[in-house]
Amino acid sequence: MLDHLDSTLRRDPHRPAVLTTTRSGAVRVRATRGDLADLADGCAAALRARGLRPGDTLGVAVRPGPRALAVLLAADRLGLRAAVLDPGAGPDVLRARLALARPSLVLADATAQAVAGWARPLARRARLALPHLAELGPVATLGPRLPGCAPALDLGAPRTALPARPTGDADAAVVFTSGTTSRPRAVVHTRSSFAAGMAAVGALVDPRPHRPVLGGTFFVLVPSLAQGAPVALPARSPRVLARQLARLRPQATYLTPPQLRAALAADARFTGGVWTGSAPAGAELLTRVKRAGAARAWGVYALTELFPAAAVEQEEKAAFAGDGDLVGAPLPGVRARTDDTGELLLAGPAARHRYLGEDPDPWVRTGDRGRLEDGRVVLAGRCKDMVLRGAENIYPGLYEPALHVPGVELAVLVGVPAEDGDERLVALVQPRPGTDPRTLHAALAAPLARMGTARPDAVLLADIPLSGRSRKPDREAAARWAASRLTPRRTGGTGGGRRGGV
Repeated sequence: MLDHLDSTLRRDPHRPAVLTTTRSGAVRVRATRGDLADLADGCAAALRARGLRPGDTLGVAVRPGPRALAVLLAADRLGLRAAVLDPGAGPDVLRARLALARPSLVLADATAQAVAGWARPLARRARLALPHLAELGPVATLGPRLPGCAPALDLGAPRTALPARPTGDADAAVVFTSGTTSRPRAVVHTRSSFAAGMAAVGALVDPRPHRPVLGGTFFVLVPSLAQGAPVALPARSPRVLARQLARLRPQATYLTPPQLRAALAADARFTGGVWTGSAPAGAELLTRVKRAGAARAWGVYALTELFPAAAVEQEEKAAFAGDGDLVGAPLPGVRARTDDTGELLLAGPAARHRYLGEDPDPWVRTGDRGRLEDGRVVLAGRCKDMVLRGAENIYPGLYEPALHVPGVELAVLVGVPAEDGDERLVALVQPRPGTDPRTLHAALAAPLARMGTARPDAVLLADIPLSGRSRKPDREAAARWAASRLTPRRTGGTGGGRRGGV
């Protein structure tokens, strides 16, 4: 896929490739196809001049956009392994992760270096933190420099010495996902697994040439640009995003569930197909997206280890009446099974090759409990999120989808320690703006009654804390907040402690 993209960028070089927007929603060309190809060539020549060779690791701390894409194209051209830095992980974790990856060079834009330096106090408010990048290895600046930045990458290096693109399979990227400072964990994708994942996205979305696609991830940019479609980076402000959608009228849109909810709150209208993933997306959210104009609304089940794995369209998801979260049939080439504990395992061409420092394993352990029903994957929540109340094991993911009734923005079930050593099950429900609490209480009555012995001890209305790059519900923070709002449970009862609830 990257080989194909590199060659197609050189055709019609004056056509737009990456688009942005003004506050009014007006479309602006950030980079043409020729700009991207030229920048990728410049980065490849500069990295080669710095002495990087096939198999070396390149640390990447560059904001999503044309420069980041050009760096990844250059890394692929030289056979390098790109290790992506996440400024939200915290400096201690990043030090441990990069010590494992051992980059030969860290390539950073001025913003990333500011986060690690003079702008650290400001960045901390946004929960961004990087160690001083020089601690991680040699550093070069890509893009405009600011005072205190490392020397700029020399994009004027001779391009005549660029080698032929490596053939065969090799490591392409390292993406850190979990672990601790003492035992960091990183997913290693090869060129073939990346290509398979991007081909799967291309087949799912099927972008048409010259019509814009809205989305900012690598797995949106590459397949869309390879098919000749320009890609618009989503505006951060929901109101500006709504204007951007109105002006752009994209053929396809990829936004995370939090982005979709914020856009809907700003009265955004959609066109074409809309895809969402990286965090749970219920039938109610997909239904609202279609009511806002989308021709199709898809939930995509994906992991860093295997992207994408399964997909389900709104009509199919809304018609599902069973317990759990229907995420759809595995995409072509993806194999799914469960182990003896009920954990969902996946395999396929797009699956990661291994975890860094570990042996290869064809099966990806998802960490999700699930089952296969009529050839479709149904999730029952994270394995580690089980709540033990009395002698009963309760898996929140089995019941949470039923709580997403009209008027509910987001809902989670969390366990809160009780004074007697047991756990209390609490439903934390985030109402949509303007929803009347009494109306919401009435709407929740039926799904709560159907939960039987898994009915929560308390239902609290509040905004649900989010965390991580994908802005997923932060269950630990939600449980702490719920514990601070509940009254102590009286011995012998399970229904007390509803202060602040509905």
